[in-house]
Amino acid sequence: MTHLHKLRTASVLKWVSSNLDENHLRSARTPIQPIGSFPNGQALRFYKTKRSPVTESCENVDRTSTGNGKISGRISRAVKKEAQAALLDYLYCTRSLQFLDAENMSKNSPHFLKKLIKSADNEKKIGQTIARFLRYHPINEFEPFFESLGLKPPEYVPLLPQKLIFLIDDNLLLHNYGVLCHYGIARNTIGKIYTEATEVFQYNVGVLLSKLQAYEELGLSQSALIKFVVASPYLLIGDANASFLNLLGKLKSLGFEISWIQRNLSEKNSYNWSRMLEVLSFLSKMGCSDRRLGELIGQHPDILFEASGERTFSIIGFLLKFGFRMSQVSSLFLQFPRIEVMKFGLNLRKCFFFLNEIGMEVAGIGKIIRSHPLLLGSCALKKTNTLLLHLNIGKKSLCRYIQENPQELKHWVLGRRLRPLDWGNNLRSKTEKAKFLLDIGFVENSNKMKEALNEFQGNGCELQERFDCIVEAGFDPEEVCQMVKVSPQILSQSKDVIEMKINFLVNHLCYPLSTLLIFPKYLTYGTKRVQHRVLMYNWLKDHGTDPTYALSTVVSCSDIYFLRKFVNHHPSGPQVWEDLKRKIYSKQ
Repeated sequence: MTHLHKLRTASVLKWVSSNLDENHLRSARTPIQPIGSFPNGQALRFYKTKRSPVTESCENVDRTSTGNGKISGRISRAVKKEAQAALLDYLYCTRSLQFLDAENMSKNSPHFLKKLIKSADNEKKIGQTIARFLRYHPINEFEPFFESLGLKPPEYVPLLPQKLIFLIDDNLLLHNYGVLCHYGIARNTIGKIYTEATEVFQYNVGVLLSKLQAYEELGLSQSALIKFVVASPYLLIGDANASFLNLLGKLKSLGFEISWIQRNLSEKNSYNWSRMLEVLSFLSKMGCSDRRLGELIGQHPDILFEASGERTFSIIGFLLKFGFRMSQVSSLFLQFPRIEVMKFGLNLRKCFFFLNEIGMEVAGIGKIIRSHPLLLGSCALKKTNTLLLHLNIGKKSLCRYIQENPQELKHWVLGRRLRPLDWGNNLRSKTEKAKFLLDIGFVENSNKMKEALNEFQGNGCELQERFDCIVEAGFDPEEVCQMVKVSPQILSQSKDVIEMKINFLVNHLCYPLSTLLIFPKYLTYGTKRVQHRVLMYNWLKDHGTDPTYALSTVVSCSDIYFLRKFVNHHPSGPQVWEDLKRKIYSKQ
């Protein structure tokens, strides 16, 4: 293993050396004179954790801030310039910071500057007022310093030292900050390095520069190293990162130069080079040759760079759960459509949720995903309710339709107009429903029959089964026909649900079965709603508050009306109502 590691390292060194020659990298190193370096023997000055007046006034200003963290009220350009000049003069002349540091802090800490302006009470002479204020009220210099590095207050507040307020008292911080600045790293990106690799700023003099030089000696140009360090600050921690170097070597073997890697990095993101290396290794093990793998990564760099390959692993894991073989996964990626990896994964999951929401069995869903993964990953489907409404079809019929016509999914994406499905099964279902309604006494083509057809969910056989279920509960067929005419929606529920609600009415609420003849719509309400209303109403009757009302009156009215009409008539009514609500609705 040690011999193999040496060979691999030698290969990487050979490549980066050749890359150095090919790209005409600079041979002379720019001398670096870090700013902010102070004698090591200087004693550190510590201060109490008591906050200064400007900090306290800043907190008061925070209370008047808007929800997005911005201070309300506009500050004129002239006032802003005067305040910046006063802060620059204080940091440079009074606090003896390097001029470039002081200037960067005064110009690039807008939130701190606004709070400082708010602490002044003389808008006509704002510069003089702030200068006089700073003369007697030292500020916590770490606040404008961290903000000038690109950090926002919620990000840098936890980073503020507990016992320091002057930057000069943290000479290692200033020294390493200076090294990064002189190396060419933009000041507003150093904050990202600080949050992700804080220990870098406590290196002794010379350590950080030696780490940067070590990467240069491996053949990385200064511009490339700057991009890599900002994208992955942890590269500066410990020895040269092996995963990073191995990934560069692997990409070189696939035909990619460092400049290509630079173009595909974003300084806003952080990268996990180890996981990216695992993505390449995994794709190779699935059967991708180096040539095909190079073509794939070249056409779809985000397979590697999007969340450091996490999106790719997420898609692979999703496919394997549905029974894909490794060779099938490899084939899918080699045919990957022109779409972002993250969007492909989201579409794939959205299609799965859609198929699940319309009630398709797991086996059916798996079959479609295995047969048409590229199609599903390319379709940004509309919401399930929207599809059911505009396609004018029930869930069961839609399941069968998709299983027979999976390619139709591409017509149901966002931005496309939907039309009702003209499908044989759907038409047959409507015919069965119409026949059922005629059999139980509806008049053909009447308004009531049209309303009933729109209300019903299910085919003719299911409606007959539900109808028979109510008859078997103890009614004559003619009575059930009348109940359906009054409330057609009672047959839109499954047989099991209807049986459960009838049992609940008779055996739990103790109402006679004949109640359904007067109030058939009871079957359309949820049992928790009914139980809540009835128990509350019974409690009120027991306490002599209300006369007798029909079940239809108690159940069908709105909550607002029920509270006003019944509950609020008793002093303890609202509390009992809430107690019953918690007890009933907390049950699973």
